[in-house]
Amino acid sequence: MKFIVSSSYLLKQLQVLGGVINSNNTLPILDNFLFELDKDSLTISASDLETTMSAKIAVESEDDGVIAVPAKLLLETLKTFPEQPLTFLSEDNNIIEISSNHGKYALAYANGEEFPKAVELEDPSKTPIHGDVLATAISKTIFATGNDDLRPVMSGVFFQFSTESLTFVATDAHKLVKYTRDDLKASQNAEFIMPKKPLNLLKGILAGTDSEVSIEYNESNARFTFDDTQLICRLIDGKYPNYEAVIPKENPNKLTVDKSLFMNSVRRVSIFSNKTTHQIRLKIAGAELNVSAEDIDFSNKAEERLTCDYHGDDMEIGFNSRFLSEMLNNLTASEVQLEMSLPNRAGILTPIDGLDEGEKITMLVMPVMLNS
Repeated sequence: MKFIVSSSYLLKQLQVLGGVINSNNTLPILDNFLFELDKDSLTISASDLETTMSAKIAVESEDDGVIAVPAKLLLETLKTFPEQPLTFLSEDNNIIEISSNHGKYALAYANGEEFPKAVELEDPSKTPIHGDVLATAISKTIFATGNDDLRPVMSGVFFQFSTESLTFVATDAHKLVKYTRDDLKASQNAEFIMPKKPLNLLKGILAGTDSEVSIEYNESNARFTFDDTQLICRLIDGKYPNYEAVIPKENPNKLTVDKSLFMNSVRRVSIFSNKTTHQIRLKIAGAELNVSAEDIDFSNKAEERLTCDYHGDDMEIGFNSRFLSEMLNNLTASEVQLEMSLPNRAGILTPIDGLDEGEKITMLVMPVMLNS
């Protein structure tokens, strides 16, 4: 088979697909890109068995054929070329030859028939979503997912589609994020748990695009289709915890504060906190918010005062500064509200502004016990 393709165009596609390939694969064939040529259309796929991603690109060719090309070697070669047409030619001796303006390069390829076939989705439900909206939903939630192998359901993002809205939830039991779009809906109710790796790939490709993404899903797999790209992945098996039950409903103490001032204050003060607990203390009274931290072992401490708008009883509450910083960092608001009931109940962080119409985000952070 023979085809001609632009070097930079090919590299761009392969770099995206390369994100699927693991550094240590159980099957050697998975170290390759699968090239499926059908006249002037080349479909390239990469897989790690759990996730398979493929992209269709235009080439100049009259041939067809299927081969598996070593991914690392091909990517490293393409990165060194300036933009130019490359000619790929494979003979029956299992060698594919690449000709550029500068010279020729020969790679050994594997039999494409050995490459694992992507899963076919039987009887899937389908929901369309704008690419940039999906990328936003992923980036607003994925940081809150857990890494506990014993609780695999918490290591993914929970997609909850209903006929009224689309909701995305992530939690690791210390923090929880619920991102809802009331302006979007599915044709029927459905829920599934998406693993992190394919979500990170989608987030990287879809951020800022105008692509329309079609999400198809059944009990065990999901398929995302947009432009000339398709990603199929296995879903995380299991039942997602009832997250609504942990969101406190009655929160009479409401603190409103400038986000960037609060975030910078938490960052600075946390440098002086205990390196194991990362504990910072918020002391709120009237229009004053006092942020402090202390590391008794090393006699380090820091304290800052901020003005705020507060309605409720005077209170002191402790949080893990890393969780609080991460949440504030993922909010695009100029002002945020922290709602609390008691020092031992979760605090609810929401943005006051900076949201699109139909967009809702609720972040919940568990307190840490204060040593008085």
